[in-house]
Amino acid sequence: MSLEAGLPPATRAGLAALRRGDLAGVRELRLPGGPQGRLTELPPEILGLADTLEFLDLGQNDLTALPADFGRLRRLRVLFCSGNRFDRLPPVLGDCAALSQVGFRGSGIAEVPAESLAPALRWLTLTDNRIAVLPASLGARPLLQKLMLAGNRLRSLPESLRDAENLELLRIAANDLSALPACLTALPRLAWLSWAGNPFEDRAAPAPAAAAVAWGDLAVGSLLGEGASGRVMRAAWRQEGAGEDRPVALKLFKGAMTSDGLPEREMAACLAAGPHPHLTGGLGRLADHPDGAQGLLMPLLPEGWRVLAGPPSLESCSRDVYEPGLRLTPPVALRLARGVAAGAAHLHARGFGHGDLYAHNVLWDGVRGEAVLSDLGAASALPPGPEGAFLQRLDVRAFGLLLEELRAIAPLAHPALDALARACTGADPAARPPMAEVLDALDASIGESGPA
Repeated sequence: MSLEAGLPPATRAGLAALRRGDLAGVRELRLPGGPQGRLTELPPEILGLADTLEFLDLGQNDLTALPADFGRLRRLRVLFCSGNRFDRLPPVLGDCAALSQVGFRGSGIAEVPAESLAPALRWLTLTDNRIAVLPASLGARPLLQKLMLAGNRLRSLPESLRDAENLELLRIAANDLSALPACLTALPRLAWLSWAGNPFEDRAAPAPAAAAVAWGDLAVGSLLGEGASGRVMRAAWRQEGAGEDRPVALKLFKGAMTSDGLPEREMAACLAAGPHPHLTGGLGRLADHPDGAQGLLMPLLPEGWRVLAGPPSLESCSRDVYEPGLRLTPPVALRLARGVAAGAAHLHARGFGHGDLYAHNVLWDGVRGEAVLSDLGAASALPPGPEGAFLQRLDVRAFGLLLEELRAIAPLAHPALDALARACTGADPAARPPMAEVLDALDASIGESGPA
C-alpha cells in the first residue's frame, strides 16, 4: 500500500489501530483517502472484523478491486467506495448477504455484473460513472428503494425494474435515454425522479434572460445551508445605479455533476419557473468565479426561516428525518402544506416537474406556516401528453407522503384530508389528482377550519 504517509490523520490513526488489533468488535470503520495519500488495496485486517463490521467507508482511495473473500463480511450493511478507480462494480459484493447500501460514485465504473448486486440491496448509488448497460436482473431485488444513476451513458433501463415495487427514488438525469422508460409507469411507489439532461427532455423551456452576475459585484458572507449539490451563502449584490447593495442568497455548486443531475439544468429550471411566493426563485447566474464554480443568485428569505426536516438517514433511506418533538397546530400545518402545493402547482403550470418534493427542501418561518419549495436540482421539463401527466403525478405522490408526515406531527384528523392523502399516494399514478386540484382541496380544508 503506497502513499500511506499522506493519508488523512484520522485514516492513518484508524489504520494503525486496525493493524494492532485494537478495533476488534467494531461495527463502523472509516478509512477515506485524501489528496496526498490513498490506499491502493484493501487492508487484509478488515476481513478479521467479519463478525461485527456493519459500516465501511473506503471513499476517495485508489482501490481497483476487492478481495475474492470479501463476502466474509457477512454483517456488512453499508459500503462506501466513491472516488476510487474501479472499472466494474466488484462481483464479490453479491456474496455479502446483509449488504443493503452501496455507494460507488465517480469511480470510473463501466460494467455492472449481475453477480455484484447483493440480494438485500436497498440503496444503490452509481452516479457519475461510465455505465451504458445495467444487468437484466436489477429489478429482482425486492428491497430496492433508492437508485442513483445520474451522469452515466444509459440508453435504456432493464425491463425488470417494473418488478421493483418498493422503488421510490430514481435518478436518471444526464444519460443517453431517448424516451421515458416504459417500466417506470408500473412502479406504484415511485415519487422522486430526475430525468433532465437526456435526449428525450427535448422541450425544456428556454430560461428567460437573466442577469450574469459578476463575482466582483458580490460580497459573500456567512453560510446559510449546505446540501449534497452545493453551499448556500449570504451575499450582498452591488447593482449599478442602486442606492445600496441588495441582500441575496448565493448557491455555489460543488461540481459539474450532482447526485440529481446537472447544475445548469437546475439553474435553467429555477429561472424559467419565474417568481412565485412559494418558490425560492432565481435572480441570475454567477459569472467569473475565480475557481470556475457555477452559482445561482436567489432572493434572501427572512431571518429565522429554516428547513422543515433533515434529509433521509442511512436507516430511513427515502424518508426525511424530523426534529424530535416537533409539533404543529392544525392551522400551521395546513398553511404549510398549502404553500408547498401552490409552489408545485405553479412549477407544473410552467412546464416543469420538481422531482425532489421533500420536507428537507421546504423552508418555512417556524411560526405561522409560511413556506417556500426550494432546490430544483432534480427539476426537469415535462413532455407533452400522457408522459408529462405521469411525471406530474410523481410530485403528487411525494406531496401526499409529505402530507402524511405533517399529519403525524399535527392533529389533522379530518376526513377530507384523509381522502386527499389516500388519493395522492394511490398505487395508480393516473388516478392521482393533478396538483391544481390538490391545492383546491387544501383551500377548502383551510376555509372549513377557519382563521388561525
